[in-house]
Amino acid sequence: MPTQRAFRIHHDDAGYRAGIETIDVPEPAAGEVLVRVAYASVNYKDALGGTGKGKVIRRFPITGGIDASGVVERTAHDDFAPGDAVVATGHGMAFDHDGGYAEYLCVPGDWLVKLPDGLDTRSAMLLGTAGFTAALAVHRLLVNGQRPELGPILVTGASGGVGAISIAILAKLGFEVAAVSGKPDLHAWLRDLGAAQILGRDELPGGDRPLEKGVWGGAVDNVGGDMLARITRTLVPYGNIASIGNAGGIALETTVMPFILRGVALLGCDSVHIPQPLRGELWQHLATDWRVAEPERLLGGEVAPDALPEVFERMLAGRTHGRVLVSPSPSADAA
Repeated sequence: MPTQRAFRIHHDDAGYRAGIETIDVPEPAAGEVLVRVAYASVNYKDALGGTGKGKVIRRFPITGGIDASGVVERTAHDDFAPGDAVVATGHGMAFDHDGGYAEYLCVPGDWLVKLPDGLDTRSAMLLGTAGFTAALAVHRLLVNGQRPELGPILVTGASGGVGAISIAILAKLGFEVAAVSGKPDLHAWLRDLGAAQILGRDELPGGDRPLEKGVWGGAVDNVGGDMLARITRTLVPYGNIASIGNAGGIALETTVMPFILRGVALLGCDSVHIPQPLRGELWQHLATDWRVAEPERLLGGEVAPDALPEVFERMLAGRTHGRVLVSPSPSADAA
């Protein structure tokens, strides 16, 4: 049976550990597709799962990697043919189903999206889960009435993948974007992506009163915790917040006042349980009218699977930016 190299995560009597192993290449069952992986990426959830610092994995052992792009190798699904370029994000990857940190990915065909014209396997992973989530955030803002006239959009966690891509999309759509970043060395990069102004983490306006002066037309928040609470108090009437991350904590201590006196909306963004038609629609946007110009600008690094443990630690310590790609090298006996 052909074999492949994969980044496997274990949690058993011997403890929590992860690393490269040789495993069998699976044969797709009915409805499944075997994809030769071209690229995967490193996301915050990958770092939590790969180190055990977050309880995000349901089944062990498991192959890590919550997203991947590649080319169909074999298929038992009517909608796909060998040679199709596809992308996979969310669903159960690296949660309760083997993910993309391997030479091959075998998943239900219903989890895959064919790459639209305008994206190849590399540009698709330069976006990946982060780009898809940013697109979901923008979609939710627009559907709920966000428009440039309401005022600037605040993007927290701006140097991360979701933040950076959100900046690029929103700027392209005509919004004035204010980026929050604690990394002065990345300010020029954020401005190049489209940020009109950049604030340090301690420079956000407003205090602790139930309502403060309305400053922001809306927000994409990747942080949560106290920062999200402050944003709720400083939005203008009928502004929207797309809530994505919890790097600053899962607690939200605020009041109902922004919601009942200003009509502020808090919009949750879960990139895992998305209906397939909307997945396709968002990827189409990312390939066309929301396309990030020169997507290589998003690249914060490119590594082999062997380097993942070190990258996980740097990401959790806030020492990465943009998108980190993972490039597996298919072995000769896996064809």
